[in-house]
Amino acid sequence: MHDDGNMRLVSSRVCVLVVLVCTGLGGCSTLGYYGQAVVGHWHIMRARTAIPEVLVDPETPPETRTALQRVQTARVFASRELYLPDNDSYTTYVDLGREAVTWNVIATQPLSVEPQSWCFPVAGCLSYRGYFHREDAEKYAAHLRAEGLDVALTQADAYSSLGWFDDPLLSTMLSRGEPLVAGVLFHELAHQQLYVKDDSSFNESFATFVERHGIEQWLKKQNRADLQGRYNRYQVRRQDFLALLTGFRAELDNLYAEDISDEAKLVAKQAAFVSLRQRYEVLKKQWQGYAGYDAWFDKPLNNARVAGVSTYNRWVGAFATLFADSGENYALFYQRSADLAALPRAERQRRLEELSP
Repeated sequence: MHDDGNMRLVSSRVCVLVVLVCTGLGGCSTLGYYGQAVVGHWHIMRARTAIPEVLVDPETPPETRTALQRVQTARVFASRELYLPDNDSYTTYVDLGREAVTWNVIATQPLSVEPQSWCFPVAGCLSYRGYFHREDAEKYAAHLRAEGLDVALTQADAYSSLGWFDDPLLSTMLSRGEPLVAGVLFHELAHQQLYVKDDSSFNESFATFVERHGIEQWLKKQNRADLQGRYNRYQVRRQDFLALLTGFRAELDNLYAEDISDEAKLVAKQAAFVSLRQRYEVLKKQWQGYAGYDAWFDKPLNNARVAGVSTYNRWVGAFATLFADSGENYALFYQRSADLAALPRAERQRRLEELSP
């Protein structure tokens, strides 16, 4: 099980159809950005190979063949047991030959943990901006840093076209190992099941809940005590990490709301991040020295890195409550989630806060 602490921002959902909208509008000032999204997606789509063909190819590495066979089982499980879309997504495979499919840029103001949004005609407003080439992402991140923003650059191992295309399974998704690769599959299919414009926290929290609950159900079907044990330990550590970051974000919110000068807030902010590292070291001792989240803490810490984690987990507890209130009936849960999505944003957030544990 691969647990490297890179709280993945899986879904760089810059829908490639948006370039057609821009063209129809007579051009966009950011057409170059949309262009890289179109070209990047096009290269992936044309490189697809049906998974059965990959399985019989003698050049396919044994570990890849085994992983793809398990993915096929998880894909069937997703539709039959989790009632996720039954289509041709994730029935093909692409070996990207690189460590990530996209690189995502997240930015916040120096005294805020609310991520900046970028809005697109089709996908709506997102709390990150994704690039298919790392150099492009680093260039844009440097531009935002020069403007004085807190910036984080994260890797994504998957993304979704939200059902517009039959998305392939990517080699980057397989790098997570069992059962997290099944979780990536469930997460991305959940975005096809439900997606609301302009609310990244809602979308990612919904998909993250479906992913985690789906993994739990999938593991029960596997009847493998060793795998279940490893995943249980992973879950404990992940929840500890998320609790640490959730509490820290609340502390930053309180700090930035204090009636003191910005200079004093910036000094206190630096001290707070030093304290966060110290608390992580205490947490590692509780894990008997497990260092799987060192990679997250080894990078420069700022508001944007904290915001990136919270986007994926802010409302997971609320969706867990909604699922329980739905009698753990997936069809009813999806309908009630869609009802939430249809509410005005302020009312939707109020309802999610009520549902949160």
